[in-house]
Amino acid sequence: MKRSALSLHATRMAALALALTSLAGCDTLNDWFASDRVDYKSTASAPPLAVPSDLSTSPTDQRYVAPPANLALGGATARNVTAAGNASEGQPTAQDPLGMHIERDGDRRWLVVDGRSPEQLWPQLQEFWQENGFALKTDAASTGIMTTDWAENRANIPDDWFRRTVGKLIDFAYSSGTRDSFRTLVSRGPNGTTDISITHSAMEEVLTGQDKTSSRWEERPRDPALEALFLAKLMQKFGLTEAQSKQLLTDARPAAAPATIEQNAGASTLDLQESFDRAWLRVGLALDRTNFTVDNRDREKGIYYVRYADSMQELKREGLFGKLFYSGNSARKPGQEFLVNVRAKGDSVTQVAVLNANGQIDTSSDAQRIVSLLHSQLN
Repeated sequence: MKRSALSLHATRMAALALALTSLAGCDTLNDWFASDRVDYKSTASAPPLAVPSDLSTSPTDQRYVAPPANLALGGATARNVTAAGNASEGQPTAQDPLGMHIERDGDRRWLVVDGRSPEQLWPQLQEFWQENGFALKTDAASTGIMTTDWAENRANIPDDWFRRTVGKLIDFAYSSGTRDSFRTLVSRGPNGTTDISITHSAMEEVLTGQDKTSSRWEERPRDPALEALFLAKLMQKFGLTEAQSKQLLTDARPAAAPATIEQNAGASTLDLQESFDRAWLRVGLALDRTNFTVDNRDREKGIYYVRYADSMQELKREGLFGKLFYSGNSARKPGQEFLVNVRAKGDSVTQVAVLNANGQIDTSSDAQRIVSLLHSQLN
């Protein structure tokens, strides 16, 4: 594993302490590399408030009692009890006895929740990411886009004896040298369902220079296993057990249709052999798999507003030094925006095109590149 300069410095301090104190031996790492081990939380719960001895507690007013656990936030519709005994957020059906299922397209998976709207699930999604240690960078219920800030998985740092003792005083010096961010897309599906996808983005700090004293951030590939892990955690948030969520991931239903490139007067478009509802979701997932970020979307018009994303610059701006050096006029301006249009050509065919500012099909090389990228992702 590559480590940051600070992490390298902390390791050298540990080695020096070992030499000075003549201590021998150390604990093993206890499988800290496990792919399903995550710890993004940085704060602990506060202790309960104590009532001073000279004061008496007031009787509890039932108007302010928290709702039962089987109620959604805001007193929404009660959760449904499944045949297996779960208080499920989804509506159980013959096809989905747990009220939800997983669909997949290649190595991409998304959760389909039956009988619930995006508006009903949104508050729980906010809670979900906060409970898992993330701050929300984008929280746009109107467009169904939710993104987290960059965060470090502290479980990736070895918990050796030095860090558990002396290292706690300088824990800030320890770093896994990686940062993660997640994008959640929430879409209204057919027949009263809601589709929820989670996309992972990652950066890694690589040591550079002959003496390895400097570093730079580089993009890492997205981790489908980590996306699946958070989908499993989300299903558990919605009322399933760990075993049930893992089984739904294993039984993911394939949902793929071929995409073909159509040429017309120098412009390239895509044809998808499926309905608008399914094509709308798959195009959004395909855009997430590229270096284009969905800033906004309008389902009624069938338009995704996207721009080329430079994750390294974003991470630099969000870090401690980024706030000092990437602010004001020195901040890099957002990249050019593109309009990706999804429209039905019939009951079972959907066209995907890149439009210009006038609403016409864009024939520029950049637009054709986006079409080619979508074609490769959708096949």
